[in-house]
Amino acid sequence: MEENRQQPIIEVCGVSKSFGSVEVLRGVDLTVNPGEVLCIVGPSGAGKTTLLQIMGTLDTADSGTVRLLGQNIVGLSEKQLAQFRNRHIGFVFQFHQLLPEFTAEENVMIPALLSGADRAAASADARALLERLGLGARANHKPSELSGGERQRVAVARALINKPEIIFADEPSGSLDSDGKNELHRILFSLRDEMGVTLVIVTHDETLAAAADRMVRMHDGKF
Repeated sequence: MEENRQQPIIEVCGVSKSFGSVEVLRGVDLTVNPGEVLCIVGPSGAGKTTLLQIMGTLDTADSGTVRLLGQNIVGLSEKQLAQFRNRHIGFVFQFHQLLPEFTAEENVMIPALLSGADRAAASADARALLERLGLGARANHKPSELSGGERQRVAVARALINKPEIIFADEPSGSLDSDGKNELHRILFSLRDEMGVTLVIVTHDETLAAAADRMVRMHDGKF
């Protein structure tokens, strides 16, 4: 078991991606170890978000291979990718993408319900996560009744509901004020410390990047 845990949890080899005549990724190689906090930085248009989406199975590469938890995801069907994503991956985006008609608890429950979880169990897990993130008293509030920082913490709880091994975050604190940023950064690092989650974060925030285990910089589709 110990030997397997030392294998990279993410392996990207020779990944290229173009949109029309624009080459966005140019033969990217990257490995991420279990429990690592990796920040990807670089100017807008460098290819950071495209790479994150490919690693997160939300997009496909034109060439190259991507292995997550030892499995080559290239060539999997849309259904297989959706199942893999729901079971093993959580996402936190710059804008929380919560459904406005649902409460915080209901938003957090959605991935669990999609994976076939019992509604009562999903509700209990969602409540526990919201409590852990300091939002227990806000569980029945809708997104419009929450602050920006609270909405992002709900999004983090939603990302965690299925106990994923990997969380991909794209500018997670980009829309927050200084206090909200600091709180979210503290929460993200605590996830690794307390739950062993691997975090890959795209950010322009140099403070967040400097606190990561490792920072890599992209420019013109390459590291």
